[in-house]
Amino acid sequence: MTTTLLAYPFRLFFLLVGLYGVAIVLAWTGFLFGGLALPVGWSPLHWHSHEMLFGFTSAAVAGFILTAVCNWTGAPPLQGGKLLLLGLVWSLGRVAMWSAGYLPLWLVALLDMLFLPALGVILLRILLAYGNKRNLLLGGMILALSAANLLMHIGFITGKQGWLVQGETLAMNLITLIMLVIGGRIIPMFSANWWRNQGINVQPRVIPALDKACLLITALLIPAAFAGLPWLTGGIALAAAVLNAWRWLGWRGWRTWSEPLLWVLHIGYGWLVIALLLKGLAAFALVGASAWQHALGAGAMGTLILGVMTRVALGHTGRPLQLPPLAWLIYVGICVAAVCRMAAALGWTDYRLGVMFAAAGWCFAFSLFTVIYWPILSRPRLDGRPG
Repeated sequence: MTTTLLAYPFRLFFLLVGLYGVAIVLAWTGFLFGGLALPVGWSPLHWHSHEMLFGFTSAAVAGFILTAVCNWTGAPPLQGGKLLLLGLVWSLGRVAMWSAGYLPLWLVALLDMLFLPALGVILLRILLAYGNKRNLLLGGMILALSAANLLMHIGFITGKQGWLVQGETLAMNLITLIMLVIGGRIIPMFSANWWRNQGINVQPRVIPALDKACLLITALLIPAAFAGLPWLTGGIALAAAVLNAWRWLGWRGWRTWSEPLLWVLHIGYGWLVIALLLKGLAAFALVGASAWQHALGAGAMGTLILGVMTRVALGHTGRPLQLPPLAWLIYVGICVAAVCRMAAALGWTDYRLGVMFAAAGWCFAFSLFTVIYWPILSRPRLDGRPG
C-alpha cells in the first residue's frame, strides 16, 4: 500500500486533505464550543484561518497541480522517496503549527514555510524543463502564497494584527485566482466531454476575451487590498462577480444535473461568484467580512476541492468516471456545510447552531471521502498501468 500511495502525488495528498479537513474543523469547533485548549501560542482565530489556507488547501493544490503537470508536459510524476519527502515537509509544518505554544515562533515560521516554496520550485522546474510557459502563472501564484504565509507569520511573531490580515487577504485572493484558472479549464472541458459521450448536443460557451477579463479583474483585488481603499476593493469585487457570473452561466451547468461529478464543480464555481459578490458588499459595509470569507472557504474551496478529488481519483486510477455507491452523500455534506456556514455568517440563523451544523456537514463530507476513497487511492490502478 505504501508503494502505491507514493506512485502519484494525488494519492498521498488527497488522503492528507481528507484527514486534515476533518481534524482542523473538529479542533476549531472543539475550541469554540467545547473548551478545547489549542496549544497554538497566538490568535486562535487566525491560527484556524492559517491552517485552512496553508495547511488544508495547500495540500489539495499540491495533489492536483503535481498530477496535472504530468498531463500538461508529459513529465513523469513526482513519486517514491521524493514524494514522501514533500509529504513529510507538509506534515512537519502541521506539527509546528499545532505545537506553536511550545516552540519559538521563528522556528514555527521556518518549519511551516518550507512546503510552499518547495512545491513552487518543483512545479516551475518541470514547466521550464518541458517548455510549458502557459502554466508558469500557476507556479508564480504558489510562490506568492509563500509570501502571504510569511506575512501571517510576521504578524504572529510581532503581535501586529495588520500583518495577519494582509497575509490572510492575500492568500484568499490568490486561492481565488487559482480556482478561477483551474475551474475555467476543467469545468467546461469535462462538461463538453460528458455531453458528447451522452450524445447531447450542447456545448459550453467559452469566450477567451471574457476568460482573460475575469482573470485580470480578479487579480486586481490583490493590489487593491494593499491600497487600503474599501470603495476600490468593493468596486473591483463587484465587477469580478458580474464577469465571473457571465462566464459561469455560459458553461450551462444546469444541463449536467444528472451527473454529480459535474454539477458539484459547477456549484463550486457558483460559490466563487457568491464570494466575490459578498466581498464587494462587505467593502461597502452592507454585510460582514466573514460572509465572503466563508462563501470562499466552506463554499468554493470545500466544494471544488471535493469535486476535483472525487473525479481525479477515479480517472487517474483507471476507474470509470462514476461515483462509488453512497459517494454522492459527500456532496450533500459539503453543500449543507456551505449553506449553514453562510447562514450563520449573515445572521440568518443562530450563530452557534449554524456553525455546528456547518462543521457536522464538513466533517461528514471529508470523513466519507476518506473512507470511500482510501481503498481507491491506496490500491493499484484497475487497468494495470503504472501510477
